[in-house]
Amino acid sequence: MEEHRLEEHRLEEHRVELTGYCYRMLGSAFDAEDAVQETLLRAWRGLDGFDGRSSVRTWVYRIATNVCLDLLRGRSRRAVPTDLGEPSAPVLAALGEPRPGEWVGPAHDARVLPAGGDPAEVAVTRDSVRLAFVAALQHLPPRQRAVLVLRDVLRWRADEIAGLLDTSVAAVNSALQRARATLAARGVDADPPAAALDAEHRELLDRYVRAFERYDIDALVALLRADAVQSMPPYRMWLRGAGDIGRWMTGPGAGCQGSRLVPVAANGGPGFAQYRRDPAGGHRPFSIQLVGCSGGRIARLHFFLDPGLFPLFGLPARLP
Repeated sequence: MEEHRLEEHRLEEHRVELTGYCYRMLGSAFDAEDAVQETLLRAWRGLDGFDGRSSVRTWVYRIATNVCLDLLRGRSRRAVPTDLGEPSAPVLAALGEPRPGEWVGPAHDARVLPAGGDPAEVAVTRDSVRLAFVAALQHLPPRQRAVLVLRDVLRWRADEIAGLLDTSVAAVNSALQRARATLAARGVDADPPAAALDAEHRELLDRYVRAFERYDIDALVALLRADAVQSMPPYRMWLRGAGDIGRWMTGPGAGCQGSRLVPVAANGGPGFAQYRRDPAGGHRPFSIQLVGCSGGRIARLHFFLDPGLFPLFGLPARLP
């Protein structure tokens, strides 16, 4: 019994990095949590049959990869709204019906990024959970996706990946080459990783919070790049241009007036949990906001309108 407790602890040590791996593979924090739970359950049940020829870490990654490949079989690709069609006009009629389950969602850094490590490796790992990168990964066939994440993000050797996938080193290298070409064709490298937050960046985010909570839309629009984009999953609609974003916020989006924002660490960068004013009193969960900055301005606003995300971020159910 004591030996099994020790092995269970050793399995649990890998939960965060496995969740990050499954999130990159599946594009959903919810699906990643479920996949890791299934992985650890299979590993626990298979402990007696583990022969020790590989490390526990390699073994559980093999299980996690198979779980993800099973989940992805026959499933439609998750996307971000900006991948699908042209921007919409800032009018309510363009919003359409919600389409849950179709989108790449946000992830809480604490659940997908292991703590500590070499600063250079930490930067690469944080970059690999950016929304744009995770969305680009979804364009790859599942096995190519696994190869690229294992090789370029987690730094596994080609022979280790070949063993995990029951294939040859040549097949791994071929899959890696095709995966890299696909990402390059999609311009994923054109959106470089954000540097660590400096004083200017923090001040920009502070000004955003002040403007949003006051619902001073003129001040908020002044913080945006002229070509800024805003999306609102689970809706397909997205907007381009500071002017259209401002018109949406003063029009159909005006119900966000009176909201409160709570900082969160999401997808390797800054984000906010938006609590919307409740007519019954206090503030209720409304959205997780990812805020992307470039050139001293806000370039991307992704508002995920899903209160179900709040528990994954360890957030309270209500605010005063």
